[in-house]
Amino acid sequence: MSEETIQGYVPNRHQLFGRTDMRRLIDPASIAVIGASESPASFGFKTLENIDIGYGGRVYPINPKYQTIRGLPCYPSLEALPEVPDCVVVIVPMEQVEPLVTQAAALGVGGMVIYSAGFAEVGEPALVAIQQRIAKIAAQSGMRVFGPNCVGIINFTSKLGLTFMPKFNEMPIHPGTIGLVSQSGALGYCVLQAAERGIGFTHYLAPGNSCDVDVCDMINYLVEDDRTKVIACLFEGVRDGARLLEAAQRALAAGKPLLIYKLANTEIAQRTALSHTGTLAGSNAAYMAAFRKAGVVVIDNWEELLETALLFARASKPVTDGIGIMASSGGAAIMAADKAAEFGVLLPPPEKATSEKLAAVIPHFGSTANPCDLTAESLRNAQMYGSCIKAFADDPNFAAIVVPMMSANKPATVERAQYLSDLASTLDKPVCLVWVNEWHQGPGSEVYDASEKIVMFRSMMRCIKALKSWIAYYGNRDCLLARIQSKPAVAATSQAAVPSAIESASGTLSESASKNILAGIGVPVTREALVQTAEQAVTAAQSLGYPVALKVDSSTLPHKTEAGVIRLGLTDEAALRKAFGELLHVVSQLSAKSGQPVAINGFLVQEMVTDGVEMMIGFKRDVQFGPLVMCGFGGIDLELTRDVAVALAPVTHDEATDMIRSLRKFPLLDGFRKLPVRDVKSMADALVRLSNFAVGDGARCSEIDVNPLMLKVAGVTAVDALVVMDGQTVAQ
Repeated sequence: MSEETIQGYVPNRHQLFGRTDMRRLIDPASIAVIGASESPASFGFKTLENIDIGYGGRVYPINPKYQTIRGLPCYPSLEALPEVPDCVVVIVPMEQVEPLVTQAAALGVGGMVIYSAGFAEVGEPALVAIQQRIAKIAAQSGMRVFGPNCVGIINFTSKLGLTFMPKFNEMPIHPGTIGLVSQSGALGYCVLQAAERGIGFTHYLAPGNSCDVDVCDMINYLVEDDRTKVIACLFEGVRDGARLLEAAQRALAAGKPLLIYKLANTEIAQRTALSHTGTLAGSNAAYMAAFRKAGVVVIDNWEELLETALLFARASKPVTDGIGIMASSGGAAIMAADKAAEFGVLLPPPEKATSEKLAAVIPHFGSTANPCDLTAESLRNAQMYGSCIKAFADDPNFAAIVVPMMSANKPATVERAQYLSDLASTLDKPVCLVWVNEWHQGPGSEVYDASEKIVMFRSMMRCIKALKSWIAYYGNRDCLLARIQSKPAVAATSQAAVPSAIESASGTLSESASKNILAGIGVPVTREALVQTAEQAVTAAQSLGYPVALKVDSSTLPHKTEAGVIRLGLTDEAALRKAFGELLHVVSQLSAKSGQPVAINGFLVQEMVTDGVEMMIGFKRDVQFGPLVMCGFGGIDLELTRDVAVALAPVTHDEATDMIRSLRKFPLLDGFRKLPVRDVKSMADALVRLSNFAVGDGARCSEIDVNPLMLKVAGVTAVDALVVMDGQTVAQ
């Protein structure tokens, strides 16, 4: 392969790799370790140690310095091996990696794990180029490359640890159904160490810089893995949002909940992500919109990821939307009820038959309601717990039972834990046990952690929040699948949507030019006239009818209020002439201040629209996901409250309506305190038209902002608009 064919290569593929593509990488029958060593502190030694945890395949250490390592014959090179290995682990300095990749690809190796760092994450062009060349070798040869700058692969099903993490070989291995993917190798490994508490996983996949296979491929691999039931992901960003969306939608279709904790949500964090893994961390709003579209369970805090994943792994589809709370402490019961109210989780009352069962065993000073207070008497009688939990589990009003567990002491709490764990295995609903005690590893906790049916939480907030996510995921799944399977047709926009005068324009357009585009796609705009003189302004105002607004129309003054080039509520000719003179003076001052004339197209005389609520709609083209449409409350309220909904374009009318209804202040549009009910249907229609334009004829537009859009009792009117054109057509 010549230098010319690989120089400047940038990975750009849409296809997702699956189990067939990556079997030799993730589930190899034979492994070679280049850089194997007898030094206990070396990554080469630790990798051989970690492979030797029950792996049944063939292992070939490679290092010309040794004859044997750990009792295995050691070979001087890849060519000297008795077979072409499925997977090769590379533990050499950065400078030696590219020749080894070329060599392995030529031999027909199936996959390669590269620990070595110092490539694209550094940001130096020469090092980025090396990583790009490695990626091209992988693409052309079909050898899947994991890394560079990664901690490796752990396949618990095959009992294989292709990782250098110290003492992994001493970690207990438990059968599990959670597949863990992490762009941060160390942070993901912290989650993995829950195995020390009895938690089981199927895989741990940390692809590092992802020059070839990336987090999207890892998700897709786990979607196709029979053992994996839930996919938990610590995530920074991807280069291609469409691939992430496809992988997430495949997980949704397969019924495998995908949980993502997204890092790099702030500007500083995004800069760190670029230097950490070479990943492009995009707009957080775009990622959240993609996650909603694909039914991803978004995890807000790192501490919530594993507990929420365990709930999804150990619980089937909820039978209803409510939960039951049962505690031996009135205070704990109240705490749980408070959190249920905070997260909007329903606490329905128990059925009459349930209350009767509870009353038969709970003292009269307890409570048979929901929450249920067992009182401290339950501490003396584990069977009381069992009878009450079973009564709640049999109640059709409850999808799950929350049980705060209080003090810890031997042997009572260990015996109770075993009793409840055995009981939970007979129930068809999850028991969510909240370990309230600050003795986090207190006696009995190990039993709950290892239980296959009880889900152990060490925070009441995390427990209720996880239940909310669980109920919401299954409540939304069918609707999301239906929307995915019936993608909205994008209506063709008339060529009038992009007037010929601006077809080759770039940069920011003036208000009048922006509104020409809106009118062309069917979004109603204000009646107005572009004039050059005061006399023309008076004539226009007489035609429109007073009161009117007067604005300077200029592409160089997009923020007219701040520039002082707008006058509102002009009620007669005298006021209009005075305003015209004032705006001429303002333009003159601005020109003098900048040292060059301010380019203006003229003056807009515009009807005043005062009978509506100021809203906004718009779209912006995101580097990973393409056009995002948004809506919210407009005017200065937009900057103060940020009450905005965002979605990936295109959106259907129902999706647009859902966006509007999701706004925190939506009740103001829906008759709150006898306010007029606004025409939300017309606003949704305008949003759909803008959405269709964004993915269709508006490919040259990078951004459109319609603010304010006056939402009236009947109809909408765009009062102001800003369109930003790209210099070239954006690929769809």
